[in-house]
Amino acid sequence: MSKDSIKAVAALLRGFDNYAIAVSGGIDSLTLATIAGRHAGPFTAFHAVSPAVPSEATERVERMAIQEGWMLSIIDAAEFDRSEYVSNPVNRCFFCKQSLYSTIAAAFVGQVFSGTNRDDLQEYRPGLVAAREKRVRHPFAELDISKATIRDMARTLGLGALSELPASPCLSSRVESGITITAPLLASIHRAEVAVRKLTGAKVVRCRFRREAIVIELGDSELAGLKDADRQMILRIVQETFTPSRLPVRFSAYRVGSAFLLPETQS
Repeated sequence: MSKDSIKAVAALLRGFDNYAIAVSGGIDSLTLATIAGRHAGPFTAFHAVSPAVPSEATERVERMAIQEGWMLSIIDAAEFDRSEYVSNPVNRCFFCKQSLYSTIAAAFVGQVFSGTNRDDLQEYRPGLVAAREKRVRHPFAELDISKATIRDMARTLGLGALSELPASPCLSSRVESGITITAPLLASIHRAEVAVRKLTGAKVVRCRFRREAIVIELGDSELAGLKDADRQMILRIVQETFTPSRLPVRFSAYRVGSAFLLPETQS
C-alpha cells in the first residue's frame, strides 16, 4: 500500500520540470520532500523561519536537507509584519500562508507543492484558501492519501523515528483567537512545552494561552498518570515562564485546536 502511494506521488511530481516544496518540518512535508528527492528529481525546498516556528523544526529540515541532498532555501515570510496576522483573527492562518506563498513566489518561478493531506481537508483551514489563490498543489490530498498512510510511507522510506513524529502546528496555534500574537509570548509557550515534555516524557504537550487561564494539555494516559509532585513542578515551571502573568494554570486532556475559536463560536 505505502509503496504504491510512494509511486503515485513520485509520478505526479515527475510531471513537472521545475517545482518547489514548502517544508515546515512536520512529517507530511518531510515525507513529500523525501519522495521528491529520491524518486522525482531535483527540486527546491523552502522553509520559513519565524517566532512561530520551533527551532527544532528548522533544525530537522536542515538535517534532512543535508542528508538527502535537497536544495534548501531558508526564508522569512514576514507574517509578523502584518497586523492581520498578529491580531490573531479566526482566519489567522490565511494571512500566514498568504505571506509564505507570496514570499516563495517572489523567489521561485514554477509549481509549488505542500504536504497537505486528505485528513486536513476535513478541518477548517483558511490557509488552504491562500494556497488556492497562489495555485499551490497538494499531492497527498489529490491522491486521497491520509496521515496514517503518510506515516506508513515514511517507514517504508526508512525515516525511522520521524515517522512517529507527533503533529505540531505553529506556536501561534496555542494562542486563543483574538489574543494578540507576540514573539515573546510564543517564546514563553515554547519554553514551557519543552520543559513539560522533558519532565513528563509525554510525546504531545500543548501550552494553551487563553483569556481565562494557561492550560497545559497532555494525552489522556499521561494526564491520568501525572503525579501530584509533577503537577506542582509543572505549575512552578509555567508560572515562572510566564511571569508576570497572573493567569491561573490548569490541566486538560489534549484536544486538537482547543485554543481556536471557530467563526460561528467566536465572540
